[in-house]
Amino acid sequence: MMYKKVTHVIFDLDGLLIDSEKLYTEAFTNVCAMYGKEFTWELKKNILGFQGHECAEKIIKALNIPTSVEKFMDECRKEYEVVFRNVQLMPGAQKLVEHLHNKGVPLALATSSGQDSVDLKMQNHKDFLKNFHHLTMGTSDPEVTKGKPDPAIFLVCASKFPDKPSPEDCLVFEDAANGVKAACAANMQVVVVPDPRIEPEELKNATLQLKSLEDFQPALFGLPPYD
Repeated sequence: MMYKKVTHVIFDLDGLLIDSEKLYTEAFTNVCAMYGKEFTWELKKNILGFQGHECAEKIIKALNIPTSVEKFMDECRKEYEVVFRNVQLMPGAQKLVEHLHNKGVPLALATSSGQDSVDLKMQNHKDFLKNFHHLTMGTSDPEVTKGKPDPAIFLVCASKFPDKPSPEDCLVFEDAANGVKAACAANMQVVVVPDPRIEPEELKNATLQLKSLEDFQPALFGLPPYD
């Protein structure tokens, strides 16, 4: 496989840089249980990468929960305040991000989460966030009209770098099938570090698939190698 040289890197956040997906699962499981419903992996995999209100709509519809999107999201928020306090960085995340930042590679975050959610999850990782030139947050950024698999979030994120790189010059890191689809639709190369339960077929368009960020070799994409 031939990889093309890139100049800018865009990272997803949840499930890729931070181990938050299991915490989302815990929160959704608890809220669904209030209504006597079960939050399953089948449902989980279909909402990965979507914005908050889209997730709520899909869960309510799929499980036939008698509540409004707003009420469901409020109940989830209460759960988040408890579970997200202790979110950890994923293996290899700090090393890779700090390495690229220290070598002068422009970095950004593109997350479907909103500002409040990011503040909550990253309260103990504020120094880590300083490595990124900017954060594009799907739920709270008016320019991002649709969630992944729509390419909007990655195109908006790339446009916020001062030198406005073309999509072909950007490398995306993702963990979800919808994120891979969004990056491909944006005409960007994409490295995926997926949940092992995602079917390989869903990820076939990824440029490179890894088990962990620790396995990434920056030089493959013309980025500065580790010392």
